[in-house]
Amino acid sequence: MFRRLALLSLMALLAACQSNNVSQDFDASRDFAGYRSWSWQEPALQYRPDDPRIKSDLTEQRIRQAVSGELDQRGLRPAPAGSRGDLKVQTYLIVENRHQQITTQYGGGWGGYYGGYWGGPAFNETRTVEYKVATIQIDLFDGRDGKLVWRGSAEQVMNHYPPTPQERNSAIQKTVAQVLANYPPH
Repeated sequence: MFRRLALLSLMALLAACQSNNVSQDFDASRDFAGYRSWSWQEPALQYRPDDPRIKSDLTEQRIRQAVSGELDQRGLRPAPAGSRGDLKVQTYLIVENRHQQITTQYGGGWGGYYGGYWGGPAFNETRTVEYKVATIQIDLFDGRDGKLVWRGSAEQVMNHYPPTPQERNSAIQKTVAQVLANYPPH
């Protein structure tokens, strides 16, 4: 019974971690309506850590496609080959281990309406849960002066590691859409 309660509380905690932590920052002095085209700033995708288990041409292809599709939906078109875009795009994939401590209390006493106390002794059990979090960060630089004008990032808990190709594709599409949801800034 107690193990089920602990397992349910652990599952509730991890479900709460499911929500993506999305953040954006931008240069408010820029006229974002003037940006109409974009190109990749090489390297287009950087990995943190630079781990061969994470780094993959397939992952880069998925991220490039997702970013390209989202920018297209926002009216930004790829710059013609050999020309500079109004924006330069660079992305990061950051995977890190995180730890969460969960404390569950078992037992204890109850008080009656007229006073009194009954029940057994109380004890606490603390567990450390380790999980992986993937962050996709997208930086947009002004194509003329090279300065950062917009940055967005979103985190996602990796439930199944290593994920299947379908899970990777879905997670990348969803996360990139969340990162660019508030572009251009209002």
